[in-house]
Amino acid sequence: MVNIRALDPSASPLDYYAYELCRLREAAGLKQQQLGDIIYCTGSLIGMIENRKRVPTRDFSERLDAALGTDGHFSRLVGLVLRSQLPHWFQAYAEMEARAAFISTYQAQLVYGLLQTPRYARAVLATGLPDDLDDLVAARLERQRLLDRVRPPMAWVVLDEAALYRPIGGRDVMREQLDHLLSFRGRRWVRIQVLPFSAGEHASLIGSFTAMRFDGDPDIVYSEDLISGRMTANPDTVKEAALRYAHLQAAALSVEESAALIIRVMEERYGHQPKPDQRGVA
Repeated sequence: MVNIRALDPSASPLDYYAYELCRLREAAGLKQQQLGDIIYCTGSLIGMIENRKRVPTRDFSERLDAALGTDGHFSRLVGLVLRSQLPHWFQAYAEMEARAAFISTYQAQLVYGLLQTPRYARAVLATGLPDDLDDLVAARLERQRLLDRVRPPMAWVVLDEAALYRPIGGRDVMREQLDHLLSFRGRRWVRIQVLPFSAGEHASLIGSFTAMRFDGDPDIVYSEDLISGRMTANPDTVKEAALRYAHLQAAALSVEESAALIIRVMEERYGHQPKPDQRGVA
């Protein structure tokens, strides 16, 4: 059993969450197992979260709020907790991303993080051999919530055609991922273009980058190297990125043509095929 006096709520968002969970559970006169029974989880899970050995999920937090009558307290707090699980060097970018009014990104190798499915994200993040893969996946999915806000940012995504063909996670995962990309066709604030192989050399052969525009603040350009990422508001860099992005958009397929290509790749490359021991029916 955790001792609330041993918790330092100022140490981190996770410590604060654990402190509040312990405090409000005890104020409700509930033991860990009793609270677990109410929200359909084990008492040991409650204990692990109170001891900061497990990171809470959004679903867990929403059930906590309902059980303890905390008016969305944990649902609001879990966003900070999950963001804190991102790599330290990436957290500043995630904060700026959440504030952006307009996001334009070119992705040379992978589907853009805000558009990734859970299984695709897991396969991508697993390549870094992390010890906390579940937490990293949860943090990435939490970032995606900004696209579901009442006033989301406008997101313009240019994907290299290579991202459609690289079989991240296997055939089923890729089919699901490409189908997910198509689901954004009905959202006015998300536009996806594919830069085809036929474009040949193009304005960003050097790699992926993201530009963010804000209401009242300078634009920012973000890029990554092997180890970490960097943001800059340098006017010359911002101007150069805008010019290169304009060239990428001009070389890419239209939104409608891009959707048609995604459909074709999804069906031809990742569609259902008989297993080796199955015979087709003539």
